[in-house]
Amino acid sequence: MKAVAFVGFKKSGKTTAVEAVSRVLKERGYRVAIAKSMHADFDREGSDTWRFSRIADTVVVRAHDTDALLFKAKDINALFSMVSADFLLLEGFKSIKHVPKVICARKEEDVRELNDGLAMAVSGVIASTGVEEIDGLPVIDATKEPEKLADLVERRAFMLPNIDCGMCGFKCAEMAEMIVSGEKTLKDCVVLSSKPKVTVKIDGQVLPMKDWVQELVEKTIRGMLSSMKGYREGKRIEIVIRED
Repeated sequence: MKAVAFVGFKKSGKTTAVEAVSRVLKERGYRVAIAKSMHADFDREGSDTWRFSRIADTVVVRAHDTDALLFKAKDINALFSMVSADFLLLEGFKSIKHVPKVICARKEEDVRELNDGLAMAVSGVIASTGVEEIDGLPVIDATKEPEKLADLVERRAFMLPNIDCGMCGFKCAEMAEMIVSGEKTLKDCVVLSSKPKVTVKIDGQVLPMKDWVQELVEKTIRGMLSSMKGYREGKRIEIVIRED
């Protein structure tokens, strides 16, 4: 799954940009997911769902206009693992460091303040002023050139594992910056480019694991199975755990 974060301050045009890119990508046949970071509480205190969520691990809501699954993910990795799509478009998430970003701004000072080395373009309100480039970043108006912005996302979006395994010699944030700048590519991420010895999927999504975790899982499973009648050595062992 590829990802891009559309970051910016309030009323900078983030929602408009995400909506425009999402629509183009959908027209091109991609599965698109959108994640929005909110500063306000999503579930109103005192509501039925709020009361349920104080007790239950997960609350499922079915309403006339939409369905919702309310839960608390322990971290960003756990949250994004729930998503199955070709592209994940993030609105907000300024602090995220393992995906490239499109800065949505009202003025040039916003771009400089928000650029943490992961920006690959500028959009938002400032794009309507006619400026074409800011500090080497192309300025693309999502309302007039949504295809151009979608082209950029389609070509350059990525998401690193965000586990800081160190196998490439860098942290994921450092590797992400180098990929955005063109110094590195996704092939330089050992976790993504190498064929893992042990693969664990949760609802079809691969769970990134460091080498030592893979070794631990392999030895544990082989150790347990070797004592069972009918076990034989094989090049491939498949285990599926279902909850239905």
